[in-house]
Amino acid sequence: MQDDKSTRLLGRETRGPIGAEELETVPWNHGDTDATVEFSTDEFTSLCPVTGQPDFYELKVSYRPKAKLLESKALKLYLWGFRDKGTFAEDLAATLLKDLAGACEPEEMTVDLTQKVRGGIGIRTVARYPDQR
Repeated sequence: MQDDKSTRLLGRETRGPIGAEELETVPWNHGDTDATVEFSTDEFTSLCPVTGQPDFYELKVSYRPKAKLLESKALKLYLWGFRDKGTFAEDLAATLLKDLAGACEPEEMTVDLTQKVRGGIGIRTVARYPDQR
């Protein structure tokens, strides 16, 4: 996360996706409040790493913030970056969790990724932070 306001994405025109290192956060000033933040989309895509065909997903991210919130514009631009990347659904869910939890350091986070049915089978991967095994 960049602290310098001149490097912030919010309020600026942007023309492309960003990487995990560019994810931005904003302060959460309600640490005494038990809150859950949820993001969802059914327009998330990546590529099959074997065939190069597009995979379509429903994505739900929920987290309990500590001191930082994910900034939604940065999240959208980060997710945009996967549309040209080849990755399996299971790896994708784990990558999203690692990157997003790393950016905002939440109390807990869940990434629930469902690949839309292709070839007669759907895939759902749920990844949690901290690891609840």
